Amino acid sequence: MQKINKNVVLALLSLTSLVFLLFQLYYYKFYLSQKHVVRKFLGLISSHNIPVYLIDPLILGLVDKDIEQIRSSPDGPSPECKYFCAPRDFTTFALLDKTWKHEVGLFRTAEKMGFQWLKIINKDPRLDGMDDLSGIEIPLHYIFKLASHAIHLVVFYERSGNYLWHGPLRLKQHMDKKFVPFRKLHFGRYPGAYEKPELLLVSIDDLKVQIPKNPSSFLEEMSHSRFLECRYREARAFFQLYPDDASLGAVEFRKKAKSLLHLAALTLNKLGVKFWLSSGTCLGWFRQCNVIPHSKDVDLGIFIRDYKTDIIPAFQKAGLPLKHKFGKVEDSLELSFQGDDDVKLDIFFFYEEDDHIWNGGTQAKSGKKFKYLFPKFTLCWTEFVELRVHVPCETLQYIEANYGPDWKVPVKTWDWKSSPSNVQYNGIWPIDEWDDVIQIY
Repeated sequence: MQKINKNVVLALLSLTSLVFLLFQLYYYKFYLSQKHVVRKFLGLISSHNIPVYLIDPLILGLVDKDIEQIRSSPDGPSPECKYFCAPRDFTTFALLDKTWKHEVGLFRTAEKMGFQWLKIINKDPRLDGMDDLSGIEIPLHYIFKLASHAIHLVVFYERSGNYLWHGPLRLKQHMDKKFVPFRKLHFGRYPGAYEKPELLLVSIDDLKVQIPKNPSSFLEEMSHSRFLECRYREARAFFQLYPDDASLGAVEFRKKAKSLLHLAALTLNKLGVKFWLSSGTCLGWFRQCNVIPHSKDVDLGIFIRDYKTDIIPAFQKAGLPLKHKFGKVEDSLELSFQGDDDVKLDIFFFYEEDDHIWNGGTQAKSGKKFKYLFPKFTLCWTEFVELRVHVPCETLQYIEANYGPDWKVPVKTWDWKSSPSNVQYNGIWPIDEWDDVIQIY
């Protein structure tokens, strides 16, 4: 019996050793080979003096946990392959378009090194406008594949709002849709907008790469980066039906509204308060890619959870005195600030419920309260009057809730208490609260 037990034990040990050996071979083939592909790619772009930086969310997530050790050690935290050997189908890098223009030579070298490559192009939205819809195409994404791993190179472009933008990844009909598992890509499902990152040169897994100096901030930004273009084609159709107001008064108002919006964005961004275009300002962006000249104000929305007591003094310090304050933090808060001449800035605070979002309104002379209901929405970036700002991603539903199905038709007479499609009477403020909830300056 002892002899049998010894044989069994030896067999189990041999089997265990074989399994471990097979695992090591598998690990080397599929994971260490990933690092080999990355090393070859970095050598490729280095030979052509192309500055790229790492934006792969899986790797940056691992790096962020060890960022202090990585920053303090010029040779990296450890000799083991911890980051580039993490299992994944792609490794993602970013390229600034203005830093590189000679792709033909790169492709030739890549092919000699064994890479297969794919170039994805699409129309350049930066050239779109009311007078011209550009047909010029620009490179948006590159895929370099070697063996079982691929490098996704995302091309970023500077936009007039002083931010970086990347386009969507849309394959042409003739392209091989099985070239790589495109659905697993982290970038390209939607266009994205980002702050210009400060970069840091580090050594990870014995490879020198540039990464965003603050990986956690970049990853947070990535999760809310979706970008919506202004709809110039629809705006042109709108102005064919309703010619634009080109009067001196309209031109002057748009100039002042643009300046006021830039000042408001600067003020709120300094406070770290997230905001979006709301009401008539949002309608102007969505319908005609411009400020509505007869609106006479700039409208912004802020979630009440993002309210800060510093908001009023910050705007006053910026030269915008408080015109009125209605409601309170717990209910129907709204603020109005006076800009140049008769142009004012209205900030509406939004409250989230289980199945909808709402903001309030107050009639000063009667104390009557009103509520405006919206379907739930998320926030996307857009560019408006040369500024990167948020708008509701579900813009059409947001606009239709506020302005109804006829939102495409301009309306110059508007009663905020009855005209909106989503308005509801919400009672009256108790008289003993009026001094707090109805403040006019």
